[in-house]
Amino acid sequence: SLSYKDFPSPSLTLLKKVKTTDLMLDTLDLQWAIILQLFLLIWYSPVEQLTVRNLTFRGPVGELTEYEFLPLLGSLEHVISLGGSMKGLTLEHVRNKVYYFNQEILYRQFSEMNVTSLTIYDACMPHMLCPNRTSSFQYLNFSRNALTDELFQNCGTLTDLKFLILQRNKFESLLKVSFMTSRMTSLKHLDMSRNLLRHDVADTQCQWAESLTELDLSSNQLTDAVFACLPVNVKRLDLQNNQITSVPTGMAELKSLAELNLAANRLADLPGCGGFVSLEYLNVEMNSILTPSADFFQRCPRVRELQAGQNPFKCSCELQEFIRVERQSGGRLFGWPAAYTCEYPEDLRGTQLKDFHLSELACNTTLLLVTALLLTLVLVAVVAFLCIC
Repeated sequence: SLSYKDFPSPSLTLLKKVKTTDLMLDTLDLQWAIILQLFLLIWYSPVEQLTVRNLTFRGPVGELTEYEFLPLLGSLEHVISLGGSMKGLTLEHVRNKVYYFNQEILYRQFSEMNVTSLTIYDACMPHMLCPNRTSSFQYLNFSRNALTDELFQNCGTLTDLKFLILQRNKFESLLKVSFMTSRMTSLKHLDMSRNLLRHDVADTQCQWAESLTELDLSSNQLTDAVFACLPVNVKRLDLQNNQITSVPTGMAELKSLAELNLAANRLADLPGCGGFVSLEYLNVEMNSILTPSADFFQRCPRVRELQAGQNPFKCSCELQEFIRVERQSGGRLFGWPAAYTCEYPEDLRGTQLKDFHLSELACNTTLLLVTALLLTLVLVAVVAFLCIC
């Protein structure tokens, strides 16, 4: 089989003639040593962004010594003079055919890379090491792997990291996720969607990075207790597709929260805004709301857009009051009228709320009683008159 020694070193003249700054390679199936050589060659070229898709590596997995890889580029002086231009590395759909190897060698080669952006997507990767020294990483995307709660625990070298995307892994503890971020002093965006996250309100207090302003916790297994474990400075929060039944009052004071997504949960009514004084956008689509509170916009005066469609609305007198509020809201109800239809009673199913009307008499209990009383009195008077005659 081929080894890295079978690949001749390109001339320095050839490397200097490379003009591209964005290089993509597709479908590679090579020994790890050869792949590492390719990376080293590209590293010292003008390429700034390297993307490799459908990568399969074979053994043995080891480190090339200085003696082995320096002939690729000539003397050490030449290597230093070329410098490194790469800023971003993306690996997608990675598979290995080596079943017994020192994984730390592989993880260390990635964790110590001097790039600002690193993506390893769909690689069945169970772990990643914390960099030994302060890292230049600003963007990390390890989506669709097998990472667990032990990732980056007690890691203090990712202080420049701003974006961390860990969707579709095997994280289970929201508490440990918060601890993971606590020393990432520049972190702004964290995506933990499509994991197995849970949180027990009795757990130790969560410790999030104070810089964190955007948090995606969608498609997990979170309940109402999640509101006891949220970053205090979060501005955009995605909790859609969880198991939340209500927003507990007094549990969360998120004064900076402007966007909240609670779609596809188990809410029975619109939440209040007591702890979310800056809330402007709220999504509660696809919940279990039969009759939304008509005073929502009074309780949440700063909300500019409410998405409440695709709920099983019960068309009744109470709902008619909400419809009246919509007409006075100035178009703040997103998706109106198409996304708002009656689910109950059955004879009205599919009717758009804008077309649902009940008479004032049917919905005003006092007026109904007075009317019934007057009719009764009239009937009594008529009967009495007929009897006298």
